[in-house]
Amino acid sequence: MPMDASVKPHDRLARFLADDMDAVNVLIRKRMASEHAPRIPEVTAHLVEAGGKRLRPMLTLAAAHLCGYGGDHHVKLAATVEFIHTATLLHDDVVDESGQRRGRPTANLLWDNKSSVLVGDYLFSRSFQLMVETGSLRVLDILANASATIAEGEVLQLTAAQDLSTSEDIYLQVVRGKTAALFSAATEVGGVIAGADDATTKALFDFGDALGISFQIVDDLLDYWGSDATGKNIGDDFRERKLTLPVIKAVAKADAAERDFWKRTIEKGDQRDGDLEHALELLKKHNAMEDTRAEALKWADTAKDALSVLPAHALRDMLSDIADYVVSRLR
Repeated sequence: MPMDASVKPHDRLARFLADDMDAVNVLIRKRMASEHAPRIPEVTAHLVEAGGKRLRPMLTLAAAHLCGYGGDHHVKLAATVEFIHTATLLHDDVVDESGQRRGRPTANLLWDNKSSVLVGDYLFSRSFQLMVETGSLRVLDILANASATIAEGEVLQLTAAQDLSTSEDIYLQVVRGKTAALFSAATEVGGVIAGADDATTKALFDFGDALGISFQIVDDLLDYWGSDATGKNIGDDFRERKLTLPVIKAVAKADAAERDFWKRTIEKGDQRDGDLEHALELLKKHNAMEDTRAEALKWADTAKDALSVLPAHALRDMLSDIADYVVSRLR
């Protein structure tokens, strides 16, 4: 397949995997149906068909193909990964009291919190049914562990996000939980279902882990940097009092007055007119956004390095390009 430099890496990957993704989408629609509770497909369709990039399920498909898989269980695993992701989004929007995602009203805003939580629970259950159908205990172990790690990361964030003593190590732990765990599980199970050796599945895990970390750091930075891609307004994390990496870096260099400002706005939630602008000034003063950008680039490089042990393949190159693409949003 000739490479077209004008096509975004994500779209190139989507084209390569188009037949598989069609099968995944058919399976998702089939499994999100409910004979007894029509609200389930209503709520799920609102999110699943909102135009998300479907990056996580594509990572599973790509990893399986890269390892020479010829069966159809990778389609079930890709749908599993998307169901887990969608369930966490439904729950996250309730926890964060969000009103918008991908530029559209959230399910909890259109319906209610109860529907979002319960439909999220339903999708988690559906994901476990799909996992079991592959007949692989190791796959079940990886994805079950990832589901637990995601929940753990979200709970850790509840306490860490508004505590100025939160370190970069704790932040990384949160990110590994709430975002990277599903990326690394998505890539690892693709290798496992293909019967790849331990070195290959470890490389796929490491790629997904580093890609997920880079992805989340970029997302957190764009909240202050600004981007149309996220569907968020500048400063949403500040208003929601989330202590993300740019602020953690600025707090580490803060003088007493600046520390008082962060304590008032983030820890106490006493935010006033002009506070966001002042926060942006402090991030700029301490080079926090550039330092955070460097961190995202470092993790993208780590992701690409992990791929070096994998066999030469067009998909390996596409995955490497995806790592570059994730951080290209910062340029």
